Amino acid sequence: MNLSRGTVVYGLGLATACVLLAAGVSAQVRPSGQPGDQKPQLSEDVFKNVRVLRGIPVKEFMGTMGFFSASLSLNCTDCHGGASASDWANYAIDTPLKNRTRQMMAMVKTINDANFGRRPSVTCYTCHRGSQRPKVIPSLAAQYGEPPADDPDEIEVLPGARQTAAPDQILDRYLQALGGAQALAKLTSVTAKGTYEGFDSDFVKVPVDVYAKAPNLRATVVHMTGGDATSTYDGREGWLAAPTTLAPVPLMPLVGADLGGARLDAQLFFPGQIAQLLTNWRADFPPATIDDQPVQVVQGSMPDGTRVKLYFDKASGLLVRQTRYATTAVGTIPTHIVYSDYRALPGVDVKIPFSWQVTWVDGQFTINVVSVQPNAAIDTARFARPAPPR
Repeated sequence: MNLSRGTVVYGLGLATACVLLAAGVSAQVRPSGQPGDQKPQLSEDVFKNVRVLRGIPVKEFMGTMGFFSASLSLNCTDCHGGASASDWANYAIDTPLKNRTRQMMAMVKTINDANFGRRPSVTCYTCHRGSQRPKVIPSLAAQYGEPPADDPDEIEVLPGARQTAAPDQILDRYLQALGGAQALAKLTSVTAKGTYEGFDSDFVKVPVDVYAKAPNLRATVVHMTGGDATSTYDGREGWLAAPTTLAPVPLMPLVGADLGGARLDAQLFFPGQIAQLLTNWRADFPPATIDDQPVQVVQGSMPDGTRVKLYFDKASGLLVRQTRYATTAVGTIPTHIVYSDYRALPGVDVKIPFSWQVTWVDGQFTINVVSVQPNAAIDTARFARPAPPR
């Protein structure tokens, strides 16, 4: 994806730019569900000149911007103009590309309303596939050349496929690869220090602190040059906070699939009860590889029905990728997390990944752990709602 300062993101899960302020037809926009007691900030309450994408949480609004970016390989300033790079307020200015997008959203809505029961079966990505102009002439090179490699994120269950291993067998093997259920039960907290690099840090490595407490508390503090960017989950609710130099919204509650994802990420630090974290487990996927290594894929559902795929290395049994999905006003977007560099924690017979890379339609970041302390005392206040940065 073509990203620049115009696509500034703070990589704790929030896209912080690409505020496309489209207009016209709002009937296809779907309000997100919201676990917890927090009232979500709506797009029209935060941004100016919002004409179509009204009535949806800001986080979903940002995900919709990422959907556009991924579909057309454009960054924020491509649509919003160069002036948007210097002032968040300039994202409200109309541009020809924004107006064209409004027309295209109306067209796609008409197609889906007439043919697919108002479901987003046709999206920007259906035709554009990363190009600004949909291709209308068949490519002979594509027709007769080598087919592109399969994207592991896109693998789906084959109807009538026979399972080579049951989900519980794959999950049990994962627990054994980490050290076994008894050892995992003795791990009550993790405090880690390391480095963070992503689009929002201009790919400069900056310090990061990670805190996790069983069974489902987690906080991440990235020490950016302009101030700390923080993500917290307190077992029920979650938040993202960042300086206004990085984000147009300094404090944002997580809702919907984003809140469910924060819960799952916190729980996976203590995966002894992984079989109970999701429901509707299945493993009838076709053979798949990641980086030329065979993997076993299992899928489960979050409480709100959001699908999650977990990819386990067939040789080691370790979790190497998680892919989950979120619904936006124009279609479904993926987020995947790659886990690597598993090492045993000092003093306990448990392995955790010392590196994880998070990729989604608005950006990417990597955390590499340098030092870690298991079973240290962590004040529960560490996971509470953070104060809005200045």
